[in-house]
Amino acid sequence: MSGAALGIEIVVVFFLALFLLHRYADFRKQQRMVLFGTLLAWYLCFLIVFILPLDISTTIYKQCKIDHEEHAAVPPVTPLLSNQTAGNSTVATATKSVPKVCYKPWSYIPDGIMPVFWRVVYWTSQCLTWLLLPFMQSYARSGGFSITGKIKTALIENAIYYGTYLLIFGSLLIYVAVHPQWHLSWYELQTIGITAANTWGLFLLVLLLGYGLVEIPRSYWNASRQGHLLIKTYFKAAKLMTEKADAEENLEDVMEEVRKVQEAIKYNHPLRKYIDTVLRKCPVDYQEKMGRNMDDYEDFDDKQNTYPSEKSLVKLHKQVIYAVQRHNRTRVQWQILLQQAMHLEDVAKNETSSVHQFVHSFPSTEPTSWLSRYFYTPTVEWYWECLLRQWFYRLLAVVLSLFSVAVVWSECTFFSTRPVLSLFAVFIQLAERDYNYLYIEMACFITIFFLCTCVYSTVFRIRVFNYYYLASHHQTDAYSLQFSGMLFCRLTPPLCLNFLGLIHMDSAISHQQKEQTAYTSIMGSMRVLSFIANGFYIYYPMLILLLCIATYFSLGTRCLNLLGFQQFVGDNEMTSDLIDEGKELIRREKRKRQRIEDGENRRREWKERYGNTREDTARNRIRNEAAEMTETNYSDTVPNTNRQAKYSRTGRGTERDSIELLQDAEPLDFNAETLSDDPLEADSTRHVPGRYLSMSSSRSRIFDDV
Repeated sequence: MSGAALGIEIVVVFFLALFLLHRYADFRKQQRMVLFGTLLAWYLCFLIVFILPLDISTTIYKQCKIDHEEHAAVPPVTPLLSNQTAGNSTVATATKSVPKVCYKPWSYIPDGIMPVFWRVVYWTSQCLTWLLLPFMQSYARSGGFSITGKIKTALIENAIYYGTYLLIFGSLLIYVAVHPQWHLSWYELQTIGITAANTWGLFLLVLLLGYGLVEIPRSYWNASRQGHLLIKTYFKAAKLMTEKADAEENLEDVMEEVRKVQEAIKYNHPLRKYIDTVLRKCPVDYQEKMGRNMDDYEDFDDKQNTYPSEKSLVKLHKQVIYAVQRHNRTRVQWQILLQQAMHLEDVAKNETSSVHQFVHSFPSTEPTSWLSRYFYTPTVEWYWECLLRQWFYRLLAVVLSLFSVAVVWSECTFFSTRPVLSLFAVFIQLAERDYNYLYIEMACFITIFFLCTCVYSTVFRIRVFNYYYLASHHQTDAYSLQFSGMLFCRLTPPLCLNFLGLIHMDSAISHQQKEQTAYTSIMGSMRVLSFIANGFYIYYPMLILLLCIATYFSLGTRCLNLLGFQQFVGDNEMTSDLIDEGKELIRREKRKRQRIEDGENRRREWKERYGNTREDTARNRIRNEAAEMTETNYSDTVPNTNRQAKYSRTGRGTERDSIELLQDAEPLDFNAETLSDDPLEADSTRHVPGRYLSMSSSRSRIFDDV
């Protein structure tokens, strides 16, 4: 088994990173450079998390061998010599136990492999996060039409970025150079660079970890409360609809600019190739509308027209990429959130069912798998969704809360080695006495995995003005993917180094003469910069306690809400209004879906009764008559429809939905009471009138999920 565990984990981690990348990125549309850079960054970070426990168990085995060699080198003490010593020394010598036999761990890694492995993983990830990924990020976001133009834009955007690195590294270099006791060498320069990177990473790590230690257990506890979860889903629906409307309006504005430019520049113009590149990034229906005038000819040499410059086309290209990606993302997110809201409403209705059979409002049209057909039956689904899930989430929330308390306590006391106060150090040292390597590796992996989950989940939730956002179901753009890879590469090394300090296997913090892990040997000794090793690295993690308290009382959320950024607080009038708007939106979508389903049922009955030919003829006749009536009524009521007419969506499904909405539209009573089928009506103690969704709130939103 020597080295086999290392090889297996290297392969497994690669497929794990590939699976996560497939969940968030679109392999068919994303650039190969973006996919490769993000996959490599995630893969290297996950390798550190999975391989470090093997390094720890191997180090403990080496320490055991060193203890045996030292014990064998010391000559045995005779009883006569022992009686001549002092009383305390006699007792200590007599009671000194012989070290136990060292057992080689099942995952033992031979000497010389781990230092090379960590050197390749660490320095490759650091080159990615500090040099290559920022450049690739600007390159992928650039709206240039040539490789040279994109490279030029990326270099200009990263000039200040790289200058900041040189300033920080130069300051530390000067500090070491002027110190009279130190002589600069390649090893010390390498340590200064590692220290600078880890200091920046630890600074951000504590902020993210303090939030995740509280929010993750609380999120599972709130998930066990169906009513609270449904209300929060209504709140998200209202905010997402506002964002979706903003994205559609932004896309319309950008498409209007594209239309003007493509009408001004005909196919024989030298800049026409750039217009064609921009048009290929537009949605298909917009391409069809704007492609009708492409065969017009214009002699641009004889006509004095003002044509856009190449710089303005580059800017427009960048706007098109962002607008299309944002529109697609909000559209997919709306469908996912709609399914979640309907499922939660079904759960609320089925909780009072006496037959214990889970009934869906809108059964899935997709074919069910054999697992769902034979094992996950409606009865099993009812017991899981209505009874067992909430207790499972509550139990998981309690376990995670205890884990968070242990992390906070250990972060505040890990510098104390006598006595040992860090709980994780106590657990590892107890297992080390019995050489229980499997327990050591599992305990280390679970702890590191929990810390990474707290940090990474915060990274995946954070939103900054819609500029950086990781969205599942293949809706993450290139900029956000590469930014996440940069953060992972910067946060994972200091996180693992902090974990080694928690279990007292970092000599720079524990000040113990013990065998160091190969990972610590590559990271270098932090004693070169004593004010960081003995000050910042020890006392700064204590700030986690204050951040956890602030997160527990939602101080950041309340401050953002007071500043005007809509946050789910629960006791705020703005929150109540958005909940009512979201509830009304879900009802409208359910009524729309019900009308579509009724229409499909009627067509199915017609098809069974009269056959395919007569059904198709009747359906086409009804569609044509309804379309003529719609066009007549629309032209009479809205005379100025140039913009909408140019960009009206095409497609049979959308047209059929519009006809059914016009024929079967239900008037909305905005002062009416809540409907009787409201799943939360039984738990409601107050009457809130229905409200219509207000689109006036178009402020930029930051930290929506924080």
